[in-house]
Amino acid sequence: MLETLRQWDRELFVYLNSLGIERFDFFWIYVTKIESWTPLFILFILLIFYYYKGKKAVVVFLFALLTFAITFFFTTVVKDYVARLRPNNVEAFTELIRILQKPTSYSFFSGHASSSFSITTFIVLVLRKFTKWIYLAYLWPLIFVMSRIYVGVHYPSDILVGALVGTIFAFVFYYGCKKILNNSSLSGY
Repeated sequence: MLETLRQWDRELFVYLNSLGIERFDFFWIYVTKIESWTPLFILFILLIFYYYKGKKAVVVFLFALLTFAITFFFTTVVKDYVARLRPNNVEAFTELIRILQKPTSYSFFSGHASSSFSITTFIVLVLRKFTKWIYLAYLWPLIFVMSRIYVGVHYPSDILVGALVGTIFAFVFYYGCKKILNNSSLSGY
């Protein structure tokens, strides 16, 4: 059963990766870089400080950073423990896939997926009562993780598990943040 799932994962990866169109490579290479999304991160920070005031804004901002840091750390530990080769480093795929990046770190699970879904979910949870438009922020992790298959460095299961892990961490830290925000010493700020 597990081998069947792995086979499906590999076949789905090869299929999705093969959908790439050369003239769009520049776009996918650009969006797969975390620094390309800096304006979005600045927007997230500005929205936190716009909708929350004083100490509450600082608490929400620090919890957003903590959500990212813990998710990133956990992802790194799991990647080193599982030690799954990235598709771009598997010789059997050399002639089958388009490889636009060549990282040598491990694949399972995607740090792009875990970190982008953790940050986005956390931001959506803390801002959803102020604006329903915040749900559009999910466009970022969707594009971000699709780019990882396009450039040839992650299997669909890497993406799926990473997104799930990131979302779980976001909910955990959101509830911790909410508990602190409801603390009476922060009311009035």
